[in-house]
Amino acid sequence: MKSFDIITLTVNPALDKSAHFSGLVPEQKIRCEAPLYDAGGGGINVSKAIFRLEGSSLAVMASGGPSGEIIKEILNKESISFRAIETKNWTRESFVAVDDNTNSQYRFNFPGTAVTEIEKNEIIQVVEGLEFKFLVLSGSLREGLPVDFYQKIAEIAKKSNSKIIVDTAGEALEKVLETGAYLIKPNVGELAKLIGVERLEMEEVNEAAKKIIAKGGAEIVVVSLGPQGAVLVTKDVYEYVPAPNVAKKSTVGAGDSMVGGMVWALSQNKSLKEVIRWGVACGSAATMNEGTQLFKLEDAKRLFVWLQDK
Repeated sequence: MKSFDIITLTVNPALDKSAHFSGLVPEQKIRCEAPLYDAGGGGINVSKAIFRLEGSSLAVMASGGPSGEIIKEILNKESISFRAIETKNWTRESFVAVDDNTNSQYRFNFPGTAVTEIEKNEIIQVVEGLEFKFLVLSGSLREGLPVDFYQKIAEIAKKSNSKIIVDTAGEALEKVLETGAYLIKPNVGELAKLIGVERLEMEEVNEAAKKIIAKGGAEIVVVSLGPQGAVLVTKDVYEYVPAPNVAKKSTVGAGDSMVGGMVWALSQNKSLKEVIRWGVACGSAATMNEGTQLFKLEDAKRLFVWLQDK
């Protein structure tokens, strides 16, 4: 098998469907246009983002049933390299519906089906058998996986001095911080929970991130500020980048695009100043497209150039 510097792990992928309709009326049939299908889930989206930046990665995923087969067909068609761990239960689906009358977007995410103990161990064995410089742990855990599952994967990666990038939340993230990651990407609300406070103001973000760094939880903390942009913090660096003003059509996949842009930039030995700007550029560019399409390379490049002086 071809070697990859970047591995993404998606234990809870989704077959994403998106469609348009006109008018949301209770108790009546809502007639939708023909749906579009896409392969989704945190790590898969990160791999797709890296591919759009003309980089390469291997998307490791747990996949089962007809929905899992469709995801594999889509990834093959898009030339995204992947390694699938087959599961007995079907891969979940998600649905995005856009009301053309109001331009309102409705997002329906369904829970992931359970994985067995055998399937869990196979995921671990696959990761143990790969060599990589960066490992991206992205997305939610699914039923059957313990809250310390990502932590166990992180421990495996750290033995080979690989850099671990984590984009998840709740207990799963808290457990990884006990082992330590290279980079984490919480939003402001998640960062507040990590340090045990109800909320954070903008001027408190830097100090909050440094508390996590001081405890060895991460070397780099990137805090997503939504429409305000993002902040990158290390023990010595503070970089704030505003979000460019773009015409937003969908926020689906924006966070994953941001992670993909940053990991790609790290793999290209870009400076941290460039890393955060590539992340914001890719995340913002993703909002310019409908449904689950992520971003276009020309949009990300244009926004990155604009952000260089910001």
